[in-house]
Amino acid sequence: MARTLPGMAIARFPSIVIDCPDAAASAAFYATMLDWKTEVKADWVDIRADYGQCISFQQVGDYSAPTWPSQEVPQQMHLDVVVDDLDTAEAEVIALGATKAEYQPGTTFRVMLDPAGHPFCLCLS
Repeated sequence: MARTLPGMAIARFPSIVIDCPDAAASAAFYATMLDWKTEVKADWVDIRADYGQCISFQQVGDYSAPTWPSQEVPQQMHLDVVVDDLDTAEAEVIALGATKAEYQPGTTFRVMLDPAGHPFCLCLS
């Protein structure tokens, strides 16, 4: 069995893949919020930053949105995005179709729900 050298990664370029009921709509929401480019591939959509970071959206039949903060349907994952001003960012993502989660466990971040119900946090830089 070959060994990797110390400090040498086994893999590179991790990507986050988010299940959703409408891949194009979810990708459009995040691409607009982050100002990233969109690449559509049937029921799969990638959004990509100029520097290479990628988030992928996979269309799933019978999708069940997370029921955060309860664990009836676990959140499975969430994104934290850095913002300069919580109130301004909140208003802007709501205009894109997000909603503010009823339960807010902190003061330096806001828990929001994307249009498909995935939790994400707006975090102060």
